[in-house]
Amino acid sequence: MMSNLFQGGLIMKSIASIFTVGMFALLLSAQANAESTHTAQAMEHAGMAQAHGEDGHAKVSLKHATEALKHAKAAEKAHADAHVHISEGVKHLEEAVKHAKMGHADEVTKHTKEAISHIRQSTVD
Repeated sequence: MMSNLFQGGLIMKSIASIFTVGMFALLLSAQANAESTHTAQAMEHAGMAQAHGEDGHAKVSLKHATEALKHAKAAEKAHADAHVHISEGVKHLEEAVKHAKMGHADEVTKHTKEAISHIRQSTVD
């Protein structure tokens, strides 16, 4: 009888340990997914800002560059230590937003291209 209780206690501890490890893994994967979602959104909006900049549409570029900047900053916060490129991407997106507000579509294009390059590099590191 005593050995059955002992075995049951070990089984319960094992189940609890497995559950804890599983929940930890789930949380880590959710965090990684959130980071990659922000990076993907930053890339998508920076690409749209670049395309509209190339077409001379500074106001539409502003909308997309602003959204790309929001997501790049979120990604930057998520991978602060690991990705210097995200920080560089944020700097270029800030410049893109500034120039879009001034109607400088060519500068928006230049800075969004640089932002895309840096953000892409952040996913490879």
